[in-house]
Amino acid sequence: MAERICFFNKDTLIIKPPKKSPLLLRMAVLMFAMVCSVYICSICVKQLNTRTKARFLRVQIAECPELSIRLKKLPPEHYPRPKTFSRAECSNNPVRLFAIVSMQRSGSGWFESLLNSHVNASSNGEVFSVLDRRKNITTIVQTLDRIYNLDWLSSASKNHCSAAVGFKWMLNQGLMQNHEEIAEYFNRRGVSTIFLFRRNLLRRMVSVLANSYDRYAKMLNGTHKSHVHSLEEAKALSTYKPVINATSLISDLEGMEATIAKALEYFGNTRHLILYYEDLINNRTRLKDVQEFLNLPPVELTSRQVKIHKGNLSDHIKNWEDVKVTLKGTAYEHLLHADY
Repeated sequence: MAERICFFNKDTLIIKPPKKSPLLLRMAVLMFAMVCSVYICSICVKQLNTRTKARFLRVQIAECPELSIRLKKLPPEHYPRPKTFSRAECSNNPVRLFAIVSMQRSGSGWFESLLNSHVNASSNGEVFSVLDRRKNITTIVQTLDRIYNLDWLSSASKNHCSAAVGFKWMLNQGLMQNHEEIAEYFNRRGVSTIFLFRRNLLRRMVSVLANSYDRYAKMLNGTHKSHVHSLEEAKALSTYKPVINATSLISDLEGMEATIAKALEYFGNTRHLILYYEDLINNRTRLKDVQEFLNLPPVELTSRQVKIHKGNLSDHIKNWEDVKVTLKGTAYEHLLHADY
């Protein structure tokens, strides 16, 4: 490009350098903007992955069964010395400590009855259903110490020669509110966590509503029963068809999933086993995994409990058409067709 010569007066001559190409400048600015955009996008993706990791944890576990058992190290062996009785000849037998972490109406009662059919296992029910036992972390730890020292007496206690002792802990019974202290306690004492959830949360919702109704209706001769042991009782209870709130159904399902994801996140650093109710029904070999996890000699586990809501979900929901329309085309549509 030709140089520009400017005359300001007769004694001064100023020569201006040639202008840089506007095309080169534009290309440089464009390249800089592209680099900045890529950098910003990479940061956003990392943040998004961090936020959604817990949300999709359940799905990842469901698709990869081999990840459902975490055995990074075996827990220490425990030799309880209870204050209420003598273990006598069993005092030198180690005891494995565990907690069944679950939600109401997720099959935990049935699963616990199976576990208690083992001669060397004691699971003591929903210990923290009593408010005073969970009013603060101090009372929680005191209760845990009694259970794991074999000083907790219940109908499930086998005491002398127990090889595994534990209880059921529902997520809404002080567990989530005190998760940091409890996770630390589990790791310090070597307590193994058994997660038990349902894949079909719509079926869980039906069971929750039906059980809540029977608390007041007492359909079995004026008696409320959360679990039954005969086909006649199961059939009587299944006659009630709850109405599902279709308006809040999606958000309710999302809320349950979020709660489960948080539990897995809070206690994921403990030695744990993840179970799903449907898998236990369809594949009884999973019960062998449980016994191995608790270091129990494998036996055939049995339960007298009878399932209440069998068959198609459409037979158990009063406003089935509303529910079907609400879930159709969503991520939860598969819940409509999962029967067992």
